[in-house]
This record gives sequence, structure tokens and C-alpha cells, in this order.
Amino acid sequence: EDAKQRERDALVDKLKSTKEQWDAEANASPDGPDETDALLSKAIEMAIEQGKGWASSDEREKYLETLLDDEFIPPLFAENEEELEKSGLKDAFTTLHNEGEFPGKSMLDFKEKGNQSIAFGKKNEAGNIQYYRDAVNHYYEAIHWANRIVPKDEDFVPTIEELNDQDIDPYFTEQELDEIRSVILSNCAMAHMLLKNWGFVRDEAKKALAFNSQNLKAWYRLAKAHQMLKDWEAAGDAIDSGLKIEKGNKDLLKLQKLLGDKVRKARLNRQQRERSRAERTARIKDVWRYCKEDSISLGRVSLVATVKDDEDDEGGDAVEARWHHHYPHTGQLPKRQLHGGGWTWPVLFVYPSHHQSDFIEHFAEDDIIALRMAEMFPEEEDGNDETVMPWDYNNEFRCSNLVVYFEVHCIGDDGAGKQKPVIHPDSVERLTDQGSAMRFYESSRALKGDEGPEMANVARCMERKHLHHQRKAWIKKHGSLWATPDPCPVVQVHPAATLSQVLRHSNMVVPNFLVTVMLFPNDHPAHLEFLKEHKCIGIVEPEEISK
Repeated sequence: EDAKQRERDALVDKLKSTKEQWDAEANASPDGPDETDALLSKAIEMAIEQGKGWASSDEREKYLETLLDDEFIPPLFAENEEELEKSGLKDAFTTLHNEGEFPGKSMLDFKEKGNQSIAFGKKNEAGNIQYYRDAVNHYYEAIHWANRIVPKDEDFVPTIEELNDQDIDPYFTEQELDEIRSVILSNCAMAHMLLKNWGFVRDEAKKALAFNSQNLKAWYRLAKAHQMLKDWEAAGDAIDSGLKIEKGNKDLLKLQKLLGDKVRKARLNRQQRERSRAERTARIKDVWRYCKEDSISLGRVSLVATVKDDEDDEGGDAVEARWHHHYPHTGQLPKRQLHGGGWTWPVLFVYPSHHQSDFIEHFAEDDIIALRMAEMFPEEEDGNDETVMPWDYNNEFRCSNLVVYFEVHCIGDDGAGKQKPVIHPDSVERLTDQGSAMRFYESSRALKGDEGPEMANVARCMERKHLHHQRKAWIKKHGSLWATPDPCPVVQVHPAATLSQVLRHSNMVVPNFLVTVMLFPNDHPAHLEFLKEHKCIGIVEPEEISK
């Protein structure tokens, strides 16, 4: 303690000597000491005399410790009520903030100005909407002042002086202040109604109800906003909430009668969507459980091609269209057959040599691939060498002349590793759990528009975030998105094999719940080019041969 005292005495002595030096320099200057020199000299003098402004050394040490605390926020920089409370100077800072001003009176004055502007607007025969714009501004100013009021406790007892100053400096409890805020915001919603700003009407009415859920006018204005925004179910909910407060309200009853059919239809549609979503959830759980038990691997690709709308020079829509053509997500799921308990899968036959494809909605697992191929590409009969496909100019698509492959995805990732592998954004990502499978499927349906535009936007944002993280991880590991992985290898499929054998092959990962195979005419140049790029690492033999 003595050492600290000596340090403080030394500091005071240094301040004194510095002051004397600066005073001498100021007096020695040709113009003499200026105003700045005088102020500086006075400040040092006061610091010396008053112990630098601290009542005691303990108070000084305590404040310095507070400043060194990382969580301490000076009241001047507090962004909300909680941070101001933690500073320990809330009351003092609020008093300073409102010094010379009366927030309560200003709030009531601007509220009254808003009411007057609306009254003038309704009386104005020229239909000048500027009155309503002024009303909105006045109400916002009133809310600004309301937020600067420090409410009194419920058991607060005013002094005689506070009672006498009630007209110029009114006080409010928390409940009283909330009710006034609700009225101001509800009136602001009305002003927006007169301006036909229906989105703002909805927002301000919701704010009003957050302060006072019994505000009947706010419920009516919220219902009216939802009506004009064609959000029928929300309009019905607002009407019902208002009628709980006043059953016989004429305005709400009139609106209820007008919107009754639309509200009922909207609620029925929502119930149907929820029922369909529950059924889809049950189906995905069933599919995931079956695939897990039978060692069938599922995968996914990013459902969007860009992170931002303006990312590509040719336009986001064009990029998305090309992306979805290459990696389709049909919205179809494997289905359990009603008889026999077997499963059928959606299958895509791709013909790269001719840029064509065929989609098979239900392909049974125990079906032999050659039988399906024979139905689609029959052999030559009665000397007729013409195939049925109009795009097959050289008549090459005969069942016996076709070679079948599937691509090998997720190389080196068996799904058992604890650390998630880094994959290129254009590659297939293995689905490792039921939750990720459900989110992917729901996002794919939402992006197709099945859940409406709002859900499509939500799904697009989620997918873009997923794509951004993939890109970021790949760039961190490989330096650039241009460092693409090698073309994936392929496995040849014997036509006599079944779909079940393909699904359970150790190298098979089914992307997007869609089994995708590629077919080439054996001697076609595109087949030879394909094998140059994609190494064939195996063949799926039929069960009779493999045994």
C-alpha cells in the first residue's frame, strides 16, 4: 500500500513539474499563453488538487479493473437496454441523455400531431395524401420518445413536485407505457392503411399487439392487411382473435363474412399440406430404414448452382436450368410394393451419345435390366432394321448392342468416418443420416414450387448456404474451385443383372433418390471417348454367373 502511495505521489509531482514547464513555455511565447494553454493548465491543476477526480484510490482501482474487463461496455456505446444495465450507469446516463427534455410530453405531443394529421387528411377534399405521410412520421417520432422514457415501478408513489410537474414531465408505469405504445403503433397502422401500404400495416399492427394483445383496432387492421396481401388464413386468425375480445364487433363480423370461404379453403389447404408432409416424412423414414438395413447408399448434389443471383454473366436462371438438367431431382421416392413387400425405384436411362434420356417411374428391384431394355429397344424383327426412336438415325439402339454403366461417387468415403470429407461442389455428397435425407428431399420439393414461393425462397437460401460452405471448404483445401477432381470412374452393368444387384454394389451411391445409368451403343465413338475419360473399375455380374 505504501508503494502504491509513493507511485501516486511521484505521478502528482510529475504532473506539477510538467505543468510548470508548459506554463513557462506559454508565457515565454511572443503572443503569450492562448486559450488552449490556459484550459490545459487548469485541467492539470484540478487533477492535482482533486486526486484526478476519484473519491478514493480504491474507487480508482475498481474502475480501472472494470475498464480491463472484456465484457464491459461503456454506456455511451451500449446498443440495447441490457448492455446499458450492465454498465452500472443506466440511471445516470438516462438522466444525462434526457437532460433538458421531457420524453413523456414529447411522446404525447407527437401522438396528438399524428391524430390531427389524419383528421386533416380525411377532411381534405382534394385527397392530398401528404397528411397521412405526415401522420406516419409523427407516430414514429412519438415511438422514438416513448422508447426514451424510463417507466416507474408499479408501487411508485409520486412526490408533490412530480404531481405538480405532471403536465410538463408526465410519468408512466410499464403497463401504462405499453398501452400507449400499442395505441400509437395501431394508429400508425391506420395511417399506412390510408396510404395502402399493406405490408407496413401488417408490421405496425403486429408491433401494436406485442405491447397490448387486447387492442381490438390493431387486430382489425392486421386482418385487413392480411386480406389485401391475400394471406387468407392469417386474416382469419386475426379476425378470430379480435372476436374473442369483442364478439359483436361489426367491422370484424363484416370482414369474417366477406372472407369466410377463402379462409376455410386456406385452412383446408394447409391441413392437406401438413398431412402430405407427415406422409412424406413417414415415407422418407421408411426408405432410409430400408436402405440402412440393406446397405444401399444414398447421396445428394447441391440443388442450386450459384450462391448469388448475379454470380454468373449469363444469368442465374440459365445456370440453374443447365444444372437441373444435369442433376435432376424428380421429387419421386422409392416405394414399397403392396404385394410381396418388394421395392420399386425411379430410374433414369441416360444416352450421352445422343443427348437423350428416359425416365422410368417404377423399376422393381427384382427386374432384370435386360428385360426393360428389350421393351424399350427391341431387336430387329421381320427384316425391319428401323428402331422406334426418331433420334436414332443410325439404328444403333438395339438391346443386344447396348453397354450399361453407372458412375462411382464418394470415392474413399464409406460414410463411417467421423470427419466429414471435403468434396467438390459439383460432386455427389453421401447422405449420412435420416435428418439430412429428409431436409434434402423437402428442399428439392420446395425448389420445384410445391410449397409455394415463400418456401421456395427459404429452401434456395438454405441450399445456397450449403453450397457456400462446400466451396469454402474446397478452396481452403485445394486453393481454387478450378482444381476439380478427376472424372469419376464407372462400373459396367451386365444386362442380365437385376436392379437389386446394382443398388447393393459396394461402389453404388444413389444420388437424389434416382438410380441413374448410362447406355451407349457398343461401337459408337462417344462410347470410346467416355471410357478414355472414365476408368471402368468393375462389372456387376448376374447372380447365375457370379455363383
